[in-house]
Amino acid sequence: MGMRRTGFWTVMGMLLLSGCAHQQALKVDNSEQPYRIGREDVLDVSVWRDQELSRTVPVRPDGFISVPMVGEVQAAGKTPTELAELLKTGLQPYVQEPRVTVIVREVNSSRVFVTGEVAHPGAYPLRGRVSLLQAIALAGGFTDFANSDGIVVIRTDGKGGQIPVRYSDLVSPDGESVILRPGDTVVVP
Repeated sequence: MGMRRTGFWTVMGMLLLSGCAHQQALKVDNSEQPYRIGREDVLDVSVWRDQELSRTVPVRPDGFISVPMVGEVQAAGKTPTELAELLKTGLQPYVQEPRVTVIVREVNSSRVFVTGEVAHPGAYPLRGRVSLLQAIALAGGFTDFANSDGIVVIRTDGKGGQIPVRYSDLVSPDGESVILRPGDTVVVP
């Protein structure tokens, strides 16, 4: 009977201790991603040796652009090269061996959103690589009531998901930084 009781308390102790252990941090993918065209970007569509088909077009709020002879084309979410291939395919019945180039003239869609207990919640443009720590600084830092160790980054890049982040890990010497991507939402509880 005493052996069973000792085994029971040993198992219970292990369960309690395992519940107190910190969760292992998720591995965050900070690799460079190809630029994806977004809503409100402005594009230069160039068809070689055909000035009438070449033009500057805005990406509408629904993610489409309008191109002569091709019509409505989904641009948001595609790389410039992918969009150029799509336009080339659309022009082939009308233009002999079309050569299409797409250049992003204005980047207007690349933003992150910071909300919750920060001094200035809102949308902030992404110009280059912006870390989570930099985005919090852009938003004016934490308010007095912020739970800085309960930050969540909501990522909407197709894989989706939430990335829990502790501020104490961000500022520690061996902590890993989180590089934000267009469309990320930072929630500071």
